[in-house]
Amino acid sequence: MGKTRTLIVAGEAFPLAKTGGLGDAITGMARALAEARMPLNVLLPAYRGVRAKLGHVRTVATLSDLPGGPATLLEGKCPQSGLDFLVLENDALYDRAGIYSDEEGREHPDSGVRYAALAHAAVRIAAGLPGLARPNLVHAHDWHAGLVPLLLRAAGLATVKSVMTIHNLAFQGLFPMACADQFGVPEWARNDDGAQAWGQLNFLKAGIRYADRVTTVSHTYAREIMTPAFGCGLDELLRSRAGDLLPIPNGIDDVLWNPAHDPYLRSHRYSVRDLTNKIHCKLALQREFGLRPDPNATVLGMGNRLTEQKMADVAVQSLPLALERHPGLQIAILGQGDHRLEQALRDMTSRYPDRCGIHIGYDEGIAHRLHAGSDVLLHASRFEPFGLTPLYAMRYGTLPIGSRVGGMADTIQDPGSHAPLSAMASANGLLFEGDSPQAMTAAIDRAIDLRAHGILWRLMQRNAMNSDYGWRSAVSLYASLYRSLVEPEYRDAAPAPAVQPALQPANAPAIGRRQRNGGGALPAAI
Repeated sequence: MGKTRTLIVAGEAFPLAKTGGLGDAITGMARALAEARMPLNVLLPAYRGVRAKLGHVRTVATLSDLPGGPATLLEGKCPQSGLDFLVLENDALYDRAGIYSDEEGREHPDSGVRYAALAHAAVRIAAGLPGLARPNLVHAHDWHAGLVPLLLRAAGLATVKSVMTIHNLAFQGLFPMACADQFGVPEWARNDDGAQAWGQLNFLKAGIRYADRVTTVSHTYAREIMTPAFGCGLDELLRSRAGDLLPIPNGIDDVLWNPAHDPYLRSHRYSVRDLTNKIHCKLALQREFGLRPDPNATVLGMGNRLTEQKMADVAVQSLPLALERHPGLQIAILGQGDHRLEQALRDMTSRYPDRCGIHIGYDEGIAHRLHAGSDVLLHASRFEPFGLTPLYAMRYGTLPIGSRVGGMADTIQDPGSHAPLSAMASANGLLFEGDSPQAMTAAIDRAIDLRAHGILWRLMQRNAMNSDYGWRSAVSLYASLYRSLVEPEYRDAAPAPAVQPALQPANAPAIGRRQRNGGGALPAAI
């Protein structure tokens, strides 16, 4: 089959299209693979404005008979990331406000057609197009690319292998089975043994069912999703594929997220060797969010989707309690999501006008400054496949307070509240159990108490900033996986699955299956 050439298929990739952590993860992984001399292209929809962000654009082919009508396949290079992109241009499908939803947060009603077209385009590329290097491995990401492994099988492309990565199992891409003809789904896959779940066509299930290998983005999440509590209705399928399910943790772009070279910090850059300018970042953040300038205040940042998954409903109850208990606490919130929760947090800022500020929406520069200027980052979640945002915070010496679930349980090192104080010298953040306001508030109390121990807090900051969560380890695992599928001499070099279902408490609440993309144009961390 020759050397591995990969086509990465996804719904977003920074900086061309990003609603949150998925966009960062795709670009970070692709850049690291490219730096490891793994030839690849990234295939995306040509959303509004994407073409203008590419250089040296050329037309590869006009693809007829796609769901949603003919589309033009373009190739170009992204100057900011240095990556080669293929983008599928069909203005009727992709030239609109918002990637997944409109400006009012309403999901685009033709989401199924939009991503079925992307999947069919991927298969056309895999079959070979004039003037374009043919891939022998297709790496599909999340439900947006879930039909790709199924359609590769249907096309008889046995020499093209597929990998399906689950970034968030809760969002599966569910559509009426009556759309199967329109989406080009073969009849033999329209059943419970194929791409059907709960009487509907399920894009993510199709990917899990038909991919040659399945990966997910942290060790704990890989175990969790094989249980009813976290499996979102697909745990039985995932257990049946346990021998092909590999946990390969995500990484972060440690060049882009680096306080020593971050352009968003302007003249206030700093490093683990000299944190002097972090105080100036705090003062700048306080001004940006309308907080009382006070270098001694404990600034708690919160930058994520304002949804129940991210426990924003719990934060609405917990944060006022923490503000009442700690007069020196200030809060800066960046995010958007559930309008009801947005309003509740706005109301809280009105009650604490110089101690609590909120920016509804997502802004890349504000996100960087939030990590730089905060002392702690609150990143609670009822489930968390990986958790990029806490790792960004660590890079900036901002200690995360996270839930003990998914990837955060793997990356945030915390001896626990019952350990002696001296044990925290090895910590890089704090974890708490459950989803009660009391548990969240107790974790905030604990962070404020620890910050009063200046030398210990500085040790924890140093641990956080020195933590290595770049892409190097992940890339070596992906490279081994790719080669084991495509190159015969590497057939025995595949990473071992070594995944067993997680033990779950008897009272663990089941996470219900979610519909469609479930996110819209919201900032999300994986």
